[in-house]
Amino acid sequence: MTDLVIRALTESDADLFHTLPDPALVGRARFGRTYATVGQGGEYRPEWSWVALRDERVVARAAWWAAPGGTEPVALDWFDFADGEDEAAAELLRTAPHHAEYTLMVPPGWRDRPEERAAAQARVDAAVAGGLTPLVERFRYEWTPGHGLPERPGRLEFRPEPEDAVVAEVLRRIMPGTLDAHDLKAIAEGGVEAAVRELMDFLSWCPSPREWWRLAWTPGGEVAGIQVPAHNPNGPCVGYIGVVAEQRGHGYAYDLLVECTHDLVERGATAIAAATDQGNAPMAAHFAKAGYPVTQEVINLV
Repeated sequence: MTDLVIRALTESDADLFHTLPDPALVGRARFGRTYATVGQGGEYRPEWSWVALRDERVVARAAWWAAPGGTEPVALDWFDFADGEDEAAAELLRTAPHHAEYTLMVPPGWRDRPEERAAAQARVDAAVAGGLTPLVERFRYEWTPGHGLPERPGRLEFRPEPEDAVVAEVLRRIMPGTLDAHDLKAIAEGGVEAAVRELMDFLSWCPSPREWWRLAWTPGGEVAGIQVPAHNPNGPCVGYIGVVAEQRGHGYAYDLLVECTHDLVERGATAIAAATDQGNAPMAAHFAKAGYPVTQEVINLV
């Protein structure tokens, strides 16, 4: 085989990204997403979009993303390669100077369909060869009015909390026993304080107002948890649901989810995105009960 040329794109040759044939079995194209640079009216920067060429033909591609104004990529969105070019794809990841979590989008039940399973596994294997590590598989949901607005249980009182220090203390009380893989990773690497800081940073990064955050209280005046209705760059979403460790076992996460849904609908949402780890069976059951269907699965590698 001829030598690879691995390089970033420029605005003038960004259309090279589209020359790689993609059957769209998995990945962003499978869900109707498209690649376009900021200069083309899209959300990707050519200097963060890389290709591997062999005989001047694109055999692998990758594109990292950050919100407008971001100075470092926060996600690897695109990672695709031609048949037999898995090593070229891995070399692309090893060569490009960008490091961010890879979220591989796959359709629900993808393991039951051989072509989709093979396409997903090939990307995971190439990403691992390129230096990434599988972290977790997640369900993604989308609620719409056709699924019905769940009735508020009425067991908790919800109040805004303007003090970040108070919110952070509630998050510290949520972390023990968490089932969230990202929280567990942050705790393993830097302790509970690092996990709280990472979560606060994410919630503050969302473009929705800080004033939307709500603490939940029991009738006896004890804090039960927090729910954060939010907007991410794509629209309304369940930003965060968490129950403090000492209040678990009452099903309060469902109450928080329902309140979050009502809050977003009252602010005009006609579709609400959400996600949870596949291993978090209690939260997955709450989403199903609240009328949130699984519309996508994702594989996260870090």
